[in-house]
Amino acid sequence: MIKLIVGLGNPGTEYQATRHNAGFWWLNAAADKLKVTLLPDKNWHGLAGRTMVDGHVVWLLKPQTFMNLSGRSVAALARFYKIAPDEVLVAHDELDLPPGQVKLKRGGSHAGHNGLRDIHEQLGSADYWRLRLGIGHPGVKTEVINWVLKKPLAEQLRAINDCIERALPVLPLLISGDMPKATMLLHTKPPAAAASAST
Repeated sequence: MIKLIVGLGNPGTEYQATRHNAGFWWLNAAADKLKVTLLPDKNWHGLAGRTMVDGHVVWLLKPQTFMNLSGRSVAALARFYKIAPDEVLVAHDELDLPPGQVKLKRGGSHAGHNGLRDIHEQLGSADYWRLRLGIGHPGVKTEVINWVLKKPLAEQLRAINDCIERALPVLPLLISGDMPKATMLLHTKPPAAAASAST
């Protein structure tokens, strides 16, 4: 099962609405669904909260270290509570998926994502789960930094928010560790969404 759910982003109001903070947006929604209050915790270098799900403790964490040092926060909490990498779920912005798509995967490359890169290094493993929230790609590699640190267009924001909402009902499956069913539901676009996307 998942014992630590992490949302990646950058702290500060100037970054709040930028594409790079999609992980924060999803974690805020997950915290609301689970009725968890996220509070500053110096031990974990972030905003953290915990709840009980089916008799098990589940932590929610928003690192406040800035994206490039996210692993410092994640590893501090995971090591203290002896949470294995495969019991960690990290929600993050994904350049390789268009806005509105969300994918679940375990392990693999960080694909140049600096938050994931630091989590790889600090955990000493890539064997954690990722909830990849599509933000689209600018089309030119040199524009990636500007792209992720800017606000999405209104249409893109609606698509991202839709995929965040679509992922929330799958949260109990993710926590319980039923990843095959969670993956099937996440990767299947609902008919209503498909119809609206085509109009």
